[in-house]
Amino acid sequence: MIELLRAGDPAVCEPLAHGDVVPAHFHDFGQLRYAASGALVTSTRAGTWVAPANRITWVPPFHVHSSRSHGRTDVRLLEVPSASAGQLPAEPSVFEASALLREAYLANLGEPTGSPRARLLLDVVLSELVRAPRELLRLPEPRDARLKAVTDLLHADPANPATLAELGHRTGSSERTLSRLFGRELAMSFHQWRTLLRVQRSLLELAEGTSVTDTAIRLGWANPGSFIEAFTALVGRTPGRYRAAMR
Repeated sequence: MIELLRAGDPAVCEPLAHGDVVPAHFHDFGQLRYAASGALVTSTRAGTWVAPANRITWVPPFHVHSSRSHGRTDVRLLEVPSASAGQLPAEPSVFEASALLREAYLANLGEPTGSPRARLLLDVVLSELVRAPRELLRLPEPRDARLKAVTDLLHADPANPATLAELGHRTGSSERTLSRLFGRELAMSFHQWRTLLRVQRSLLELAEGTSVTDTAIRLGWANPGSFIEAFTALVGRTPGRYRAAMR
């Protein structure tokens, strides 16, 4: 059974170890999630979002979501009353955190809930989020069990070089069936989905300071040039520039 959490949850979670999973649940309020260290991967039926330490994840009210940590992750949670949630997107999103946004966010957590100062700081946070750049890398997730069996294998090992035919053999489905499902359910090819998964996962590697070359190797690209080309096409900047900005 999926748990409903109501307003009044604590603003700070216990630190998560690498790979810890927070089971699927939902809230009757909106929630902002900031990883002061580590990174947070948020999954919903609509897709998966990755948020390194200088990003803030938005989860609207009543969106069922689960989470997975990358590295030792210290997550700070901020409630957004449902009456204010309409200022932010209707779907989960990840925003870049400016210095002002980050400081207002963290200062809010030290204030009594509902106090005048807490409300004022929340207004600053929401105002900054409306203007903040959004990360556009949403990885769509399948519902069909045959397709999910394949994507689960790739989530566990994004560098897996297996072809769709080989993955189908392992999971009991034909290549033709899986190819049709990728197009029908996810509106992209197997190759496009795996590339998006690898680029999304590379955000975590680059945020940790991993070099562009090592990131390319770890995630299964044949050479750094192929990685740079794919990353730049999806993110809008080179991995080197992204890594420098994160540092």
